[in-house]
Amino acid sequence: MATAAATTPAVLLDGLGKRFGDTEAVVDLSLQVPAGEVFGFLGPNGAGKSTTIRLLLGLLRPTAGRAEVFGDPAGDVERAHRHLAHVPADVALWPALSGQECLDLLAGVGPGTDLAYREELVRRFALDVGKRARTYSTGNRQKVALVAAFATRAPLLVLDEPTSGLDPLMEREFRRCIAEAAERRQTVFLSSHQLAEVEAVCTRVGILRHGHLVEVAGLEELRRLRRSEVTVELAGPAPGLAALAGLPGVSDVRWTSPLQLTLALTGPPGPVLRALGEADVVRLDVREPTLEEIFLDYYGQAAA
Repeated sequence: MATAAATTPAVLLDGLGKRFGDTEAVVDLSLQVPAGEVFGFLGPNGAGKSTTIRLLLGLLRPTAGRAEVFGDPAGDVERAHRHLAHVPADVALWPALSGQECLDLLAGVGPGTDLAYREELVRRFALDVGKRARTYSTGNRQKVALVAAFATRAPLLVLDEPTSGLDPLMEREFRRCIAEAAERRQTVFLSSHQLAEVEAVCTRVGILRHGHLVEVAGLEELRRLRRSEVTVELAGPAPGLAALAGLPGVSDVRWTSPLQLTLALTGPPGPVLRALGEADVVRLDVREPTLEEIFLDYYGQAAA
């Protein structure tokens, strides 16, 4: 694996900005990700995550500030890319090549590949490398890119929505690979829309909104974003449920009809379940909101 000085951050963004005409996609973004960290990069659609990653990869030129990869300017693609491997959200492969030929080609442009580990990953991801890339589904193209990235010895893995197209079993395999990369002290910069995925693998997260980095948080801070949406359907009126609004962790109690209410719940459900025990409940649904919905609620943008 390529190495860098222990004091050199894997990712350095200093006053980074990108404007497209009158639109500011990224605004004065400053962030350091130390070597060996698994860092989550979160935000609603249109927040500027993909633009930031393109700036980090040297695919876009910033209008302000700078981006560095292990001390090398991101704009010097030849130098910066010696330190990293990248998995985009929508993988494009060479259609006439087989999966194996794609893997071999990708291995030739990085800082080195552990071939034995790559063969293990091919088995774990159930990837048929004998097929032509043109025949691959979205999920199989994603598998090729993930196998190539995790098998590399690049000290930085830049993963942009890397599990799109994967089934739940393969998502679990992906999380195992992240843990193994962390054990090898590889740095992971992960952009994801799946809060559960980020919670499972990341040690810190940065939250982007309208191009601004509004928060950098550890897992404890991240968990306060998690909530459940509870819908209760009743057989008859239950005046006692008016007290639900005062229970710990309960917010946004709304009666959508005389016999149905919804509420948002954070923390243990015990107090709510005890209160509902006094009512004639005919149906109870609990739903985990999407990360997009959580951000819209958290930043007060739902009304907008």
